[in-house]
Amino acid sequence: MKVSDILRIKGGTLFTASPDQPLMSALVQMQEHDIGSLVVMEHGELAGMVTVRELTQVLVKSNGNISQTLVRSAMDDAPLTCTSETDMDEVRRMMLDKHARYMPVMNKKTLMGVISFHDVARAVVDSQTFENKMLKAYIHDWPEGQDPADAPKL
Repeated sequence: MKVSDILRIKGGTLFTASPDQPLMSALVQMQEHDIGSLVVMEHGELAGMVTVRELTQVLVKSNGNISQTLVRSAMDDAPLTCTSETDMDEVRRMMLDKHARYMPVMNKKTLMGVISFHDVARAVVDSQTFENKMLKAYIHDWPEGQDPADAPKL
């Protein structure tokens, strides 16, 4: 399974922010759309990412006063990225190694989407559920009189 499979299911809606946007407006945008991250774009290119993690850090450091804070000062300016052709096993490893909950999907310099750890987990569960159903159907349709232990080994 590849990242493109998740993007196809997830759809193409993207939410972005500008580095010079007030952080509070980015937080409002995240709340309105019930999302945990915004990709930060500048001049049509990926400039960073702001997630709940960065927002929490800024809120704690500023004692809750972010009225004058810009997205630029809170964003991760080197977010972990992948391509639509990246294999899901690699994405899981990357996200776990770097404790990343969100990952922009890039095609060279073009933003294709964002996947979350939740998206990855859901894809794995759906894939395993499908595989289990297929195996159960295969076993259920086993010809009568034959012992499954005598089946050819794959």
